[in-house]
Order: sequence, then structure tokens, then C-alpha cells
Amino acid sequence: MRRQNFVRLIPLIAIGVPLFIAHPALADSGSVGQIQTFMRSIIQVMAGLAGLVATGFFVVGGFSYITSSGNPEHLDRAKRTIMYSATGLAVVIAAFVLSSTVTDLATNAFGK
Repeated sequence: MRRQNFVRLIPLIAIGVPLFIAHPALADSGSVGQIQTFMRSIIQVMAGLAGLVATGFFVVGGFSYITSSGNPEHLDRAKRTIMYSATGLAVVIAAFVLSSTVTDLATNAFGK
């Protein structure tokens, strides 16, 4: 019975001890412009990667469409792949435009 109680305490100790031993993280006095540039770079990289993935799925869907040879099941799967990749690409572009707009509005409202 004592062993079961000890086994139950191990996760609590593993999670709780670092909370008391860790040093506090102090905020850096970096400017907002650096954070804005960093976030904008991350958003651009993620949008670029999503565009590459969508392009890959367009290619896979197009290849499947061409090689379906009249099989309705494969043809339908290829059409869905192309449609879903187009939808995903539209969502990524909309998110990129929205984040750029919000960033520009926030910059104009609060300054650099």
C-alpha cells in the first residue's frame, strides 16, 4: 500500500519541485519593434511553409486526377484533395493578410 502512494507522489514531485527551485524569469527591456519584427518573421515563414505544403498537395491531387483512369472513387478523392488544398491555401493567405493588417493597425495606434 505504501508503494502505491509513493508511485502516485512521483508525478507531483516531478512537476512541483521545479516550480520552487527555478529562478524567476525577468522581463527583458527589449523594444516592441524587435518583438514585432520577430513575430512578423515567424508569420512569414509559417505562411511560406503552408504555401509549400499546399502546393505539394495540389501536385499530388493533380497527379491522382490524371492517373485515376476513370475510376470514380479515385477521381473523387483527387478532387477532394485539390479542393481541400485550395481551401487551406485560402485560409493561410487570409490569416497572413489579417495578421499583417492587425500588426499595422497596432503599430499605428501604439507607436513603435
